[in-house]
Amino acid sequence: MNIGDKIPERLGVDENGKEWLTSMLRGENWILYFYPKDNTSGCTAQACSLRDGMATIAEKGYKIIGVSKDTASSHLRFKEKYQLPFPLIADTDRFLHEAMGVLYPKKMYGKDVIGTRRTTFFIDPNGVIVAKLEGKEISTAEHAAQVLETIQKLQR
Repeated sequence: MNIGDKIPERLGVDENGKEWLTSMLRGENWILYFYPKDNTSGCTAQACSLRDGMATIAEKGYKIIGVSKDTASSHLRFKEKYQLPFPLIADTDRFLHEAMGVLYPKKMYGKDVIGTRRTTFFIDPNGVIVAKLEGKEISTAEHAAQVLETIQKLQR
């Protein structure tokens, strides 16, 4: 998905079993970030960066929702371990990953697998993508700063 595209209505179920729909966020600016796997070094750095920057991001009028292919129980442990204050969607059926275009083929230990391209979408109150960061342009340790910089550009 690209800037100007409207995201799907169904987002999925979070770590507590709560179903998330785009319509629940209508009227709000929000960030939907995709990451490969709970409790890995890069994903933990990214989540903790967003956690630490969340107050400032919220002051700018944005909510955060994370998404990976991990289970709800994995997300719950990840959230508790790192005190993450935002919901994590358990996209185990890959519906949202496929709809948003964040899956890509890669090799891992000599095997062909489908991975998640680290991607952050900035979504307006109507559910339309207004900005996007992806792949190598994302610094996991500095992601909150990157998010804030993007928000500032959008608010100019």
